[in-house]
Amino acid sequence: MTKAVIAATGLFTPDQSISNEELVTAYNAYADRFNERHSAEIAEEEVEALTHSSVEFIEKASGIRSRFVLDKAGVLDPERMAPNIPERSNEELSVLAEMAVKAAQQAIAAWGKPVSEVGAVLCAASNMQRAYPAMAIEIQQALGIEGFAFDMNVACSSATFGLKTAADFIGSGSVKAVLMVNPEVCSAHLNFKDRDSHFIFGDVATAVIVEAEDQAAAGGWEILGTRLKTSFSNNIRNNFGFLNNAAPEGIGAPDKLFVQQGRKVFKDVVPMVSDMIVDHAAELGIDPTGLKRMWLHQANINMNQFIGRKVLGREPEPHENVIILDEYANTSSAGSIIAFHLHNDGFEAGDVGLICSFGAGYSAGTVFVRKRA
Repeated sequence: MTKAVIAATGLFTPDQSISNEELVTAYNAYADRFNERHSAEIAEEEVEALTHSSVEFIEKASGIRSRFVLDKAGVLDPERMAPNIPERSNEELSVLAEMAVKAAQQAIAAWGKPVSEVGAVLCAASNMQRAYPAMAIEIQQALGIEGFAFDMNVACSSATFGLKTAADFIGSGSVKAVLMVNPEVCSAHLNFKDRDSHFIFGDVATAVIVEAEDQAAAGGWEILGTRLKTSFSNNIRNNFGFLNNAAPEGIGAPDKLFVQQGRKVFKDVVPMVSDMIVDHAAELGIDPTGLKRMWLHQANINMNQFIGRKVLGREPEPHENVIILDEYANTSSAGSIIAFHLHNDGFEAGDVGLICSFGAGYSAGTVFVRKRA
């Protein structure tokens, strides 16, 4: 079976960023207006008053300090609290595809080979702009790639599921190179009117080229092993879907946006992922305490720190357990790839690292990689 190599990565970051201070100011203005408009119902205890958010609350709960977004003005408008992303005609490149193409172009440039060598395109993300035609096929056409393309959605774990799928295609000989993209417009499905979650997400796109080892240039990262796991849970959910038009309440209900039960998620997911990493490492003959670096899903700093301690058996150094969510926030499937893209320096041939994602489903994926000479 042909081994697979991560040959190149790319990253598209929006121009606009929102600080916690800006986000809190907008949310608190919205809360004050809500409370004023519903003062009578609040007095009668028919409606619950909204409490203010704060920078301290956000940073203690998540470790997030800012986030990149496609549209800042709409999010910070107390009368809107949602991004303004105009609909495009069917003849124009869609927003999601445009983001993915920009990340892919960076990865392809770093790879240094023609797109004619790419045999498949995977769009692995949480927030698909449409059901069909597949986003991956639009991206494929925009880049001038032959072969086949398809979408896959496993929420925040989509990238690691995509990496395994790409590695399996390589291993079977189906193709010699795969482009995987992870475009995420998370701001569009985030409820900015909810104090407990209004700060969580940001927008971004990442890209990875996975290539057969027998044709790969020097360098890159050998994929030593991949493992996936799913277990059904309602604790992270988004009910926005094709049946909404058939529902009497329409699409405005809060559950049509991102909702989660954070404490339950932490309690369930952290031990599941920690054990999965350790078990997978043992299967591959890898000592997890000797990992050079971990590029974990960027959801919550407390989750990442706990997993880091459990896997390494000690308090990780900052360079061993990469954190980028302070600047990018949670970018769903793209988080672990951003971390890998920005912080894969300092490795010598033979050093081993881990790309890992986890999230709704529940779902989790582990990809152990070794630096090539």
